Amino acid sequence: MPFRIRTSKFRHVYGNPAKKEECYENVKITKSTHDSNFCAVNPKFLCVVPDTGGGGSFICLPLKQTGRVEFSVPRVCGHSGAVLDIKWSPFSDNIIASSSEDSTVKIWQIPDNLNKNLSEWQVDLHGHHRRVGYIEWHPTAENIILSAGFDHKCILWNVEQAEPISVISEHPDSIYSISWNTDGSLFCTTCKDKQIRVLDPRIGSVAMECQGHDGNRSSKSVFVDNNRIFTCGMTRSSSRELAVWDIRKFNKSLFNNTIDTSNGILLPYYDRDNRVMYLAGKGDSNIRYYEIDDQSNCYFLNAFMSSYPQRSLGVMPKRGCDTSRCEVMRFYKLHSGKDVIEPISMIVPRKVSSQFHSDIYPNTSSMLPSLTADEWIAGQNREPVMVSMMDGHVTNCPKTTSSTAIQNQQNDIIHQAPTITTYKTVNKQGMPPRASTIDVPRRTDKRPASLQNLKRLSTNEDYVSYSAVSEASENHTNKNGMTNGHKEEKKVTKRGWSPVSPTKDAMTNGFTGSEPELQKAYFQQSEEIKSLKEQVKLKDKRIRQLEDELKILRTPSDCGPGQSDC
Repeated sequence: MPFRIRTSKFRHVYGNPAKKEECYENVKITKSTHDSNFCAVNPKFLCVVPDTGGGGSFICLPLKQTGRVEFSVPRVCGHSGAVLDIKWSPFSDNIIASSSEDSTVKIWQIPDNLNKNLSEWQVDLHGHHRRVGYIEWHPTAENIILSAGFDHKCILWNVEQAEPISVISEHPDSIYSISWNTDGSLFCTTCKDKQIRVLDPRIGSVAMECQGHDGNRSSKSVFVDNNRIFTCGMTRSSSRELAVWDIRKFNKSLFNNTIDTSNGILLPYYDRDNRVMYLAGKGDSNIRYYEIDDQSNCYFLNAFMSSYPQRSLGVMPKRGCDTSRCEVMRFYKLHSGKDVIEPISMIVPRKVSSQFHSDIYPNTSSMLPSLTADEWIAGQNREPVMVSMMDGHVTNCPKTTSSTAIQNQQNDIIHQAPTITTYKTVNKQGMPPRASTIDVPRRTDKRPASLQNLKRLSTNEDYVSYSAVSEASENHTNKNGMTNGHKEEKKVTKRGWSPVSPTKDAMTNGFTGSEPELQKAYFQQSEEIKSLKEQVKLKDKRIRQLEDELKILRTPSDCGPGQSDC
């Protein structure tokens, strides 16, 4: 059999570090031992967590402001503890979230011309009892964010209402990573107990779990698509390894490979458009990259080598890459030994011309959410809205024939607004309404979505069943107008297992299964009640904080005219 060489468009991808004048110098990078990125990038700003003496803050620089960074650069400050993670919103280049050692998550609105310290946050999320290590925005729904704390809890937040949607207490130990799948219907975690878990965020329970890497060091996980997970960690003999898992066959990994014997924690960065995984070790001076095919095989492509070790990397979204240079990925390397942030462009070696290379630039995720927070909480799932890298427009638009729709499309072209590919378009302020091809029921309940969810859990509406005869048998009458039987009363029963129940009907509660199944249902109901109590405690705590702030505001100041009350 002849020897075959596997072909790949990305086999010869190489890293091109920026020149000295294009780097960011004199940035005192944090010395925290936490294993997050400490850097967030978008086409407008570069944010990095600096080394501070007390409190928590981070620097937000315009992306084009390269060179030496002055010590007096404006900062975003408001946390009472060190900042551990920062993430830009995927739907706005001016909204960023930060988590801190003060057990809070804060949402900030960054102005385009930040010329002084910003200490006023937009949303303050309280709920964790210990420091919050990781945060992740929802990939398709607006105003939804997930946080993981060192209190072994994951909390799903509705940013618009500033309150939790669900509190997930399914981890017995510290959480090492969190990652959403493509449509945001599931998320996965790695934990100190060496388990990989896939969780349903709406229900707040584990959908499936399996044994992960055997080593004692931190392991990371990333959803490759809706069904496959990439993980990297340590073996029992302290060798670094990677693996690919399918959640439909979660008992064993589909691919497993040992990388080397170094002891640095591997940080994965995935390019979903080109299916290339980049691995950067904490303290390493290289970046490896692999290509993942449809059979879940990981093929080593190449490695970018440098002389200086990295603390971590910031990643530019695909819409910020330079297509004229065939740039498929751009990292912002935080140097460990130097106070420098160095951009590194991953480039496909092709002839640079005005021609657009569509084979290496498929449609990528846009800045338009495909769902609102209420729609996602109600149970809808939808793929991200995709945008073309060539002209900024989205293809595969549902066809409309009405004159109003045609006029709306013309207005969209005038305002350079992309056409949305999802079934229901998302109308933004300042944009004309667009026709929809399906009828989506409108909300008649004006209460916040999280309050409705809380009401649903408290009343157990999803667990109500009726043991009543059919309407036909109830209303059946004879020819003389006399009833052939009495109406049987409707009995509303709650699903759950009760150990002290004198009758068979009460004991089964509508179940036809065995006693272990009844016990399982009972304990599931107990867990929901426990989660409900935790949510009530969080709301009470937030109410007390707001009352204290209101008292402070209403307290008259004793300062005279012209004096400050600070």
